[in-house]
Amino acid sequence: MADIITRDGTWSFDGETVRVVPGGKAHPVRQGLGELAVPLEAVAGVSFEPDRKGGRLRLRLRSGACPVLRAADGRLQDASDPYQLSVDKDRAGVAEYLVDEIRNALLIEQVPDGPVDRFLLPGPAVPVSGGGGDGTASFDGETVRLAWNWKAEESKTAGGTVSLPLAEVTGVRWVPAIGLENGSLRFDRAGAASPAPAKFDPYSLELWGLSKREWTAVLVAAAVLVRMPAPDGPAAPALTPATAPPALAPSPGTPAPVADDHDALLRRLRELGQLYEAGILTDDEFSTAKQAILKRM
Repeated sequence: MADIITRDGTWSFDGETVRVVPGGKAHPVRQGLGELAVPLEAVAGVSFEPDRKGGRLRLRLRSGACPVLRAADGRLQDASDPYQLSVDKDRAGVAEYLVDEIRNALLIEQVPDGPVDRFLLPGPAVPVSGGGGDGTASFDGETVRLAWNWKAEESKTAGGTVSLPLAEVTGVRWVPAIGLENGSLRFDRAGAASPAPAKFDPYSLELWGLSKREWTAVLVAAAVLVRMPAPDGPAAPALTPATAPPALAPSPGTPAPVADDHDALLRRLRELGQLYEAGILTDDEFSTAKQAILKRM
């Protein structure tokens, strides 16, 4: 077990799962997500970036693995990104050790760093709510509700709270407020986006960026996205044995016999030897990975 505890949160790794727990004063998006259990097969890489005050841990996930990252589409701030952790200078050595442990596991298990065709994380728990600006969005797993405040346009408030069944949602898009440009949380119906600006569209929230709390609208977007019958964007069907990479082919939750684990480790050793002989692994990489396997035998 490798772990690091900082004021910003806690990360731990047991060889199979990276557990991410936000600190008490973390960004509202991270607080709203709560504890995350990130399976190793969802991880594309990890790094520690040292700086004058300590540094920052970054966990890079495979494209398509996390519904929050997919909903955000690269627009999260560092402070709101659940896969980043600020590290004080006196914890830098611990951070580097954690990085080494995760990298070794990725190498041993030969986890690919390419995109996946299904979500590997469950997304925000429901019920969930978020947003701001001219209203609040909430989602209970079946229905999206948009409730307006006194700042909303009359074209919205006149119709009262909007209830939109999940079955009618064909797309969801979240864009934060950036600079002087307002953001929005928009829900598409009947396969088409509304031509009206978010300010007047009854199926959209307008986000003004006046507080960190408005960023929680991305949690609503992610919760809807992961539960949609046909997710917005590229299809994300469940993996089948025919299409799954070798590490994901076994049925989830089915423990392998101890003998099979030992055989698998021996097979990893042979594969590492082949990679080393082919010049793909350096001396240090081969030695580190070999020692990590031997520890598990």
